[in-house]
Amino acid sequence: MNKTLKYIFASLLVITIGLGSFAGGFVTGHLASVEGLPFLDADQVFIPVPTVSPEQQASTPEEIQDLFTPFWEAWNLVHNNYVDQPVDDVALMRGAISGMLQALGDEHSSYMDPEGYAQANDSLEGEYEGIGAYVDTTTEYLTITSPMPGSPAEDAGLKPGDQVMAIDGEDMTGLPGEAVRLKIIGPAGTTVHLTVKREGENDLLEFVITREKIEVQSASGEMLEHEIAYVQVATFGTNTTPELVATLEDLMAQNPKGIILDLRNNGGGFLQTSVEVTSQFVDEGVVLYEQYGSGERTTFEVISGGLATDENIPMVVLINEGSASASEIVAGALQDLGRAELVGVTSYGKGSVQNWIPLSGDNGAVRITIAKWLTPNERTIHQVGLTPEHVVEITDEDRLADRDPQLEKAVEVLLEMMGQ
Repeated sequence: MNKTLKYIFASLLVITIGLGSFAGGFVTGHLASVEGLPFLDADQVFIPVPTVSPEQQASTPEEIQDLFTPFWEAWNLVHNNYVDQPVDDVALMRGAISGMLQALGDEHSSYMDPEGYAQANDSLEGEYEGIGAYVDTTTEYLTITSPMPGSPAEDAGLKPGDQVMAIDGEDMTGLPGEAVRLKIIGPAGTTVHLTVKREGENDLLEFVITREKIEVQSASGEMLEHEIAYVQVATFGTNTTPELVATLEDLMAQNPKGIILDLRNNGGGFLQTSVEVTSQFVDEGVVLYEQYGSGERTTFEVISGGLATDENIPMVVLINEGSASASEIVAGALQDLGRAELVGVTSYGKGSVQNWIPLSGDNGAVRITIAKWLTPNERTIHQVGLTPEHVVEITDEDRLADRDPQLEKAVEVLLEMMGQ
């Protein structure tokens, strides 16, 4: 990042801090004017506004020099007056970028520091070290979107919707979701103590979870009774499409009479991968529309050559409250195109598209919402989700008894479609 932008972004954070402190003064003190200056509390000292240097002014594009004058003033105030010197310019710069993204007011646009960006990429590449859970960092408290199948998070009993209130006894109130997430991940073999708030529970729940090396198998499958092919897609990452193709090659060679695609607790991933997955089950049509703020849109069409496109082989898709983003693209497309019926409960409801754009100098990345996506029938699911044709819930009693009524219903629906 060049020096000018570094100064600008750092100043953004400083202004935010300064304004917060100034507002606090109005709340906690009484102001009166003496020769144009307010009375100050005992712990306050009046400091005149610093002059912006000619170098700082010249380094700012002329058309925005007036706009950025407060940036330089705040920058100079911090560097000239803050008690603990020297200040960490890199930390200020990264904090300023984070504040700038937060100022957009979009829950899915955010800054990822280098460690967070690396971890996010690792999970989509197929492995990382942690507890194995997809999370929503945009909520007041970090929220579990879905535990990964077979992960320490799932084995411990974490559920979609669980909110992380404390980690190792430390209150997470007010901490950014990304900072909370980074406290949860860690080396395999170490433990983390999560204090969780769960809807419907009066008391907070406690979980001690041993971190593991999480190897995410994107796609797997097996043949069930009644000649039904069961396919599970756990994420939409780099390895998803080749793993799905290999799974379908094996299953379709066994001449299945029906197909179940399980997208439960799949927190999403790459948009392009969702198009590739959908294309394995339909031979033509629109997968989704990407709608931009300008009114323009991009249409994503089915890619020809799918292995399970024969509509004489009926299909059911399993979804739940942990099915989000790319999972909803696939399920919504297969539902709208008439290729499959949905079984389960209403999905998570994330209907926007983000680009992850790395910043120069190994300074992480920004995640920016660039568009909203629509299903082939131009439905938006943002904060609404997809509604299954067959609503089936899984109760705590079902989990304790290791029952899966959603899968049982999917088989039942398929048998009806197959005329059995």
